Amino acid sequence: MVEIMPFLGIALVATVLLTILRMERPELAVLFGTAVGILLFIMVLQRLGVVLQQFQGLTARAGVEPFYLGTVFKVIAVAYLTGFGAQICRDAGEGALAMKVELAGKVAILILAVPVMTAILQLLLKVI
Repeated sequence: MVEIMPFLGIALVATVLLTILRMERPELAVLFGTAVGILLFIMVLQRLGVVLQQFQGLTARAGVEPFYLGTVFKVIAVAYLTGFGAQICRDAGEGALAMKVELAGKVAILILAVPVMTAILQLLLKVI
């Protein structure tokens, strides 16, 4: 509960400021909103280090190759970054561009998944 409070505080203050900025200087509102979004994203990344270490420990104990965990984290990162970028585009009124960012993210995830899918298919072929 306490972990979320700094995020909520920054988001609420930014929302009030963005509301005022949109009326007075809409061009600055997009930049300010993006800056606040980046700040919140950096704050989240700082907290993710602990989670990554725990997953690495679990995969080591389970005997899972680090490659697979790395791929999963890359897919998660692409998904979050894509969503973040697409939302910035939407905030700027560029819905069509946001859709293209999302498409690029989906393609990037597909590309990242190819080695994992190949390994799974090779394992199935060995079993058959």
